Amino acid sequence: MKEIIGLGHIALKVRDMDKSMAFYTGVLGLPEMLRLHHPDGSLFLIYIRVNDINYIELFPEGMTDGIPGLTATGTHHFCLTVTQMETVVEKVRANGGSFAKWGQRDGVGVLEASAEPTIGNGLDGNRQCWLLDPDGNRIELMEMADDCLQFQALRRLAAAS
Repeated sequence: MKEIIGLGHIALKVRDMDKSMAFYTGVLGLPEMLRLHHPDGSLFLIYIRVNDINYIELFPEGMTDGIPGLTATGTHHFCLTVTQMETVVEKVRANGGSFAKWGQRDGVGVLEASAEPTIGNGLDGNRQCWLLDPDGNRIELMEMADDCLQFQALRRLAAAS
C-alpha cells in the first residue's frame, strides 16, 4: 500500500532501564525524546530518537533473561543505517560499547560478544558491524553501498512503473 510510508519505531521490553538508557543514549549517542507515564505516575515507556521519524521505544520491567534465539520465530534483529562505518564504530568504542561477531556453534550461526568490531559485507553488498544491547538484542549497523541489492531492486521497481 502506498499509504504505508515508513517504519516508525522498534519497541523493546528491557530488564534494566538504567543499563538500556546508558547504552542507547551513552554508547550510541541517541537522545532521549520523551517519557510516557501511567496514570499512577509509573513509567510506561521512553522514546529514543534515531531521527525525526524513526524511534526506539524502551518499555520497562522485562522479566526474562535474554532474547529468543536465532532460530525462534519473531524479531531477529534491528538495523541502524550509518553514513560512515568506521566513524560510528570508533564512537561506539570510545563511548564504552562492545561489539558482536558471527560464528558457528554446533553447526548453527551465533552472534557472540566480541572485544573488537568486525566490519564485513553482507550478502546484500552493504557493509555491516554488529552490536548487542544490554538485553542481548541484536543490532546491525549498516552502511549502504551505491550498488547494493536494495538500490538495484529500487531501480528495477522504478523502471517497471
